[in-house]
Amino acid sequence: MPDDFLIRAALAGIGLMLAAGPLGAFVVWRRMAYMGDATAHAAVLGVALALATELPVAFGTGVVALAMALAVAGLSGRGRTADTALGVLAHSALALGLVAVSFLKGVRVDLSAYLFGDVLSVTRGDLVWIWGGAAAVLALLAWRWNRLLTATVNEELAQAAGLDPRREKLVLTLALALVVAVAIKIVGALLVAAMLIIPAASARAFARTPEAMAAWAVGLGIVAVLAGLWASLGFDTPAGPSIVAAAAAIFCLSLIPGRSAR
Repeated sequence: MPDDFLIRAALAGIGLMLAAGPLGAFVVWRRMAYMGDATAHAAVLGVALALATELPVAFGTGVVALAMALAVAGLSGRGRTADTALGVLAHSALALGLVAVSFLKGVRVDLSAYLFGDVLSVTRGDLVWIWGGAAAVLALLAWRWNRLLTATVNEELAQAAGLDPRREKLVLTLALALVVAVAIKIVGALLVAAMLIIPAASARAFARTPEAMAAWAVGLGIVAVLAGLWASLGFDTPAGPSIVAAAAAIFCLSLIPGRSAR
């Protein structure tokens, strides 16, 4: 039987992908990759604020990630100026978070665990937070699925149907912030966006409907989690980067069917 810490790590990764798979599909469809990066980088600043105020780290990362996601959402769609602003926000938030942690006196923290994840140290309490957050994201996406899909396909069509595309974008923003807060323990702030984008991009090769793509993203993400943990255990490599590397390998394999068809 696998050790308890390995089982907890696998359950944490599976819980993350249940939420990150469907949300990642929307990130790919709406070309929100930069938004995911900026939101994830801001989570490091949330870690610093949580440690300074003695609040739970998950709460601090969630609040700051949400604030950054809202700021990024307000800037998106404004041309090249927005791209520059997004870049400034993303990297400034990361740098400010790292600097802020260095000013904390009497607080010893392993920053690499927040930058690259430390899934092997997940506790039962962490599992409750991860699965609870994943369930909330899934419920939110299931509730708004048709509306989100309509607004993603064509905003004018959504408006004609009586929908507000800005409201649907806000729903995705809330879900993204929650996934970042959940994922920082598993793959870290620098790799969160990878687990949103890569499984969803891999799923494109196998799916013919939006729902199938979301399901494939979940399945391929879970395979990447288990393969990454196996590689980490067998080759003594960092768990978070190993999971992302496994996802990247799956993406490369997903390109083969498309080439064969062409």
